[in-house]
Order: sequence, then structure tokens, then C-alpha cells
Amino acid sequence: MCTVCDNRFTTKQQWNRHKISHTGEKLYSCCQCGKHFANQNSLRNHTYSHSSRYKCTECGKCCTSNHDLTVHRRIHSGEKPFECTVCSKQYTKSYDLVRHCRIHSGEKPYKCHLCDKAFSDPGNLTTHMTVHTGDKPYKCSLCNKSFTRSSHLHSHTRRVHMNRRPHDCR
Repeated sequence: MCTVCDNRFTTKQQWNRHKISHTGEKLYSCCQCGKHFANQNSLRNHTYSHSSRYKCTECGKCCTSNHDLTVHRRIHSGEKPFECTVCSKQYTKSYDLVRHCRIHSGEKPYKCHLCDKAFSDPGNLTTHMTVHTGDKPYKCSLCNKSFTRSSHLHSHTRRVHMNRRPHDCR
């Protein structure tokens, strides 16, 4: 049994694989694009995105599955089939609606096992874990400075190396 989220597993191997989801550790990397993953299954699924098996006919994006392609096509069609019953906000993905509904309920099911913080989204917990692990997996290829989030690396590259400021003061 996981002491963080109370999930139960039938084998020690499953449990060990699951534990990594709480540390934010991503040991498996794609040899084509360098993106990192927590487990081999996620890496294997990601590799489909480099093939043309599930390719969008409108923009050429490759997806990992037919389902992902169907969801992706909603970007072009504007279809948002999932609607919040409280505020009527609409989403293209069912999970986005589930995550949104936690705003209304206040539910924060993803708890850090090292401190008292809790999160409504698992990605926020993963990002938070870097506070405890000190992990900075996103490294600038120009100056070797490291970051905990890819968005921070992109901002750094734009600001420091490209001297681009997206918001100019008038």
C-alpha cells in the first residue's frame, strides 16, 4: 500500500513503479527529443508521437493514440463537449472538467508525503516535489543553468539569451 495516496498494489514491482509518481523523478528519456518520463510505458507511448501513425490532417501533429488524435482535433473544430454544471465552463477533455470541478469542491486529493501541502492537480504535486528533491531536470544548453520547470527554462532562454521581453513597459 502506498503511504502517500493509499493506492494498493498486488506486486512489489507495481508499488515501486508507482512510488516514482510521488517523487517527480523521470529516469526514462526519449532519444529523439530528450523529453523525460517517470516510467517505460509513458516513454513507449510517447514514441508514437514521433511516427505518423496518428497524424492530424489539419496541422500535421502526431499523437500517441487514436483517442489523443480525436481530442486534438477538437482544437481545430472548437468542440468542447464537457461542461461544468456549476459555472457552465466548457472543456475539450473530460479530465480537464474533473480537475476544474475541484475549484468548486475545494478537493485536493494529491498530498505531499514530506510536508503538509496538498494539490488539486497531480502535476502540481510533481512540480512541488522538486522543492524536496532539489531536482532541476531542465538545463540550458547555452549557459548550463538548470531549472525545475520547462517553462522557467523557456522564459530564461527568451529573456537572457534572446533578449526578448514579451511584455514591454510603455
